Amino acid sequence: MATDLTPPAALAAVSSGQSPPAAHPAAARPMAAHQAGWAQGVVLVLAGFLPILAIVSLTPAVPTILDHFRAVGQIGADASLLVTLLVTAPGLSIALLSPFAGMLVDRYGRRPLLVGAALLYGAVGVAPYFLDSLKAIIASRLALGVAEAAILTIVNTLIADYFTPVGRRRLLMLQGMAGPALASLVIAGSGALTVIGWNTSFLIYLSAIPIFLGMYAYIFEPVGDAPGAGSPAVGAVAPGTTAPSGRAPFPLKAVVIFGAATLFASSLYYVFIVQGGLAFREVGVADPAAAGRYISLASLAVPVGALIFGAVGARGTALQILMFLGMLGIGLTGIGLAHDPTTMVALLVIQQMGAGMTIPTLVAWAQSELPFEHRGRGMGVWSSCFFLGQFTSPFFVALAKGIAGTGTVQSAFVVMGGIALAGAAIAAILAFRAKSSA
Repeated sequence: MATDLTPPAALAAVSSGQSPPAAHPAAARPMAAHQAGWAQGVVLVLAGFLPILAIVSLTPAVPTILDHFRAVGQIGADASLLVTLLVTAPGLSIALLSPFAGMLVDRYGRRPLLVGAALLYGAVGVAPYFLDSLKAIIASRLALGVAEAAILTIVNTLIADYFTPVGRRRLLMLQGMAGPALASLVIAGSGALTVIGWNTSFLIYLSAIPIFLGMYAYIFEPVGDAPGAGSPAVGAVAPGTTAPSGRAPFPLKAVVIFGAATLFASSLYYVFIVQGGLAFREVGVADPAAAGRYISLASLAVPVGALIFGAVGARGTALQILMFLGMLGIGLTGIGLAHDPTTMVALLVIQQMGAGMTIPTLVAWAQSELPFEHRGRGMGVWSSCFFLGQFTSPFFVALAKGIAGTGTVQSAFVVMGGIALAGAAIAAILAFRAKSSA
């Protein structure tokens, strides 16, 4: 049953996890006496941070891990490939497996898979603490990505199942604001743990245990969207009755459109994340610690982007896309043209605001296009496209260097910024047409 994040009317027996039928779950199950509220919202916000934790938790630990394995003779001096695999292995699993996770979600239900994935996440996340083989650790990171694919897909699916469009926007805005703060805490904690030992930072994955307990206590299996949910979903039914037997067709056209747009936006989103340190080096910031301070300062604008999303969230998807692509484009172009760190940070603030608006806008758009019985598959495609952008972004930057002809990272930023602004122009045309036809 959907809600707008008002207090829940009934939270009794929320830990009930009856397995749905193998097919047509929305059509066959009676409405449960549950209404989602803040308890479910908080659990989903925290659960949505788990895929981010998998990346940021290794930021301070990777050099120490590699030093350890060099010392024991498992890797040579050139470990760049292993660094990449260690950090990006979960993202690769998410990109490849999220659509399949979505199929399982639609067929077998949300709650059992989410609770099981959280348990798997904690187990394989902490596993490297007990391993002393780099290959085994990389394998565990791939397994971690399997759990993340399920968690990310189901969390985004349940946000749409549980809440009305107003509630979804509030929750996505809260995610966007909480994410940077939680990431800072995780990085600080990981750094402190790394001082103790090369593998101690992996203990931070034990934080999945209280989130798992919260899921078990408060997450319930939805049966459909309540009236007023605002998505093309099968309506919820009254207790003791069943939903109509007809199933909405899979919205293939909508999924292709928002999937392609997500891949495009994600490739732009990751440009600075992957290449930002090199851009600062080209304006004379050779000290990584100094570059980190500049980036940390500018990243304070990410929650501002989430607040902007919350403020304009009801004014149409095209306008929101216009705004975040415009900010990404202005920021990337300005970073590429900057000649000193101060100017670069000023333009980076704009880029970071756009980044803070990107994910909630894309998620809310995808949620609005998906009927209940196909929502898992649709959000699985979204997750796959977004994390695929993590891998395609470096290739697009390399292509942009070739187009610019200078071979510098900053020149690539100018080209990628221009592409973002072109996308913003297309979104502006679509927003104008939508307003004219209203």
